[in-house]
Amino acid sequence: MREDLSFVDRLHRDLREVRWAEPAEIRALARRRSRRTALTAAVAVLVVASTTAVAVGDWPGRKGLPPAASSAEPIAPVTRVEITREALLHQEDLRERTGLQLSEAGLGETVDVGVGLGRCASGASAKESWVSRSQTVLRAASGERRLSDVLVVQDLHRMRGDTAVRFFEELRRQLVFCREWREVRSIEWGGESLTVEDVHRWDVPRRDFAGDESLLLRHSVSATYDAVSGQAPGRPSMPEAAVVVRVGDLVTVLIQEPTTEAELVRLARVAAQRMCVAANPSC
Repeated sequence: MREDLSFVDRLHRDLREVRWAEPAEIRALARRRSRRTALTAAVAVLVVASTTAVAVGDWPGRKGLPPAASSAEPIAPVTRVEITREALLHQEDLRERTGLQLSEAGLGETVDVGVGLGRCASGASAKESWVSRSQTVLRAASGERRLSDVLVVQDLHRMRGDTAVRFFEELRRQLVFCREWREVRSIEWGGESLTVEDVHRWDVPRRDFAGDESLLLRHSVSATYDAVSGQAPGRPSMPEAAVVVRVGDLVTVLIQEPTTEAELVRLARVAAQRMCVAANPSC
């Protein structure tokens, strides 16, 4: 009984020392990736690792890939269903030192390209994956770790049949339809409620640079305009970028914060290599 009480005492003491995220931090992260609701629980089950970066070569035409880490003897080819963490980007693939790696698996998840395209193309049918695995990697930092230290977010989806190919076909149509889209919304500004108009724009600076299919997406929003006076109470937002890559029946969405488009392209090529050994058919 004494040992049990001692354990409870230690547990209470440790909980008092935990730094809980501020509400503003949680809301900010939720706005960025609303599906990432499992972050608060994931910290308890994932590891801390800090590494230095290593350079990884370009996509080699799906050939000459490194062998899988398993030492087991090869078996007859089978249709893969589960997505293991090995198919995700590894921390050594990143050029910046990393800290926590938070991962989760799911079923029937909607593929989200992460740049607000769904609001414009709300009439389009959302594609659901068969199984999925996601990760959020935090950058290494001294002192307290904060949820705002997100470095990379990656979603990896396995689609049934030819759904992955059809997803890319529909995504291209959405990007044409939503190339420039106006959204009317209400905001609070100077103590008043204003009806403003945002002008969204989606560009595709690069295509087919990794895997079987790939797109680099750039989303920007002009200054919000007061629908009555025409004045702009807000400044233009910084463009957001994401990459979407398909390898066989796998589709991955990658977002890095902050990032350059050149670095996203490099990561997409690395991600395609990681996906290759898990895809149906394999590379």
